[in-house]
Amino acid sequence: MTVPSLVVITPMRRRHLRAVLRIETRSQPRGWSLGLFLGELARPEGRSYLVAKVAGQVVGFAGMLFIGDEGHLATISVDPDWRGNGVAARLTAVLCRKAIEGGATALTLEVRAGNTAAQALYRRFGFAPAGVRRAYYKDSGEDALVMWAYDVDGPDYAARLRAIEAPLAASTELDGLTVAGCELDHGAASGIGGRP
Repeated sequence: MTVPSLVVITPMRRRHLRAVLRIETRSQPRGWSLGLFLGELARPEGRSYLVAKVAGQVVGFAGMLFIGDEGHLATISVDPDWRGNGVAARLTAVLCRKAIEGGATALTLEVRAGNTAAQALYRRFGFAPAGVRRAYYKDSGEDALVMWAYDVDGPDYAARLRAIEAPLAASTELDGLTVAGCELDHGAASGIGGRP
């Protein structure tokens, strides 16, 4: 695996689910089922599901639910062969921007207590531990750390997102997405990305 020259972020579609399930199976002992993904895609209101592609291959995905003025990062996963290349950061940045665009003032998520790499990513995005859900993951009985980011609609959080997005912008294209304030669209500068 090489460092990707271009990562394309696009809305998740049914045609992506075979690749999404392959990544889910490689990443989680008991991940989401095809039926769960189909159910989520069938109800687009109040949710956003994205895939990240490199050279046409799905290498990661993420989804967020929007409830009132909160966004809940419900799922995120990157193919193990593509981890460490900013794929998760790109997906998280776009979902955070979409949540803010939709009126969110706070974001939340659950993460495995032992997944320190994911926790470090979320801390970059301003998430802080707020509690523990005991034995949340049924496959292993592992606890979930509940994390929250507050005041995401303010100028400090906007600056945080810009700082995260800046080094990734030249190698990222948004396809089929329009996201206010997002600086992750190399394609928009060239006239090829950010298509609605």
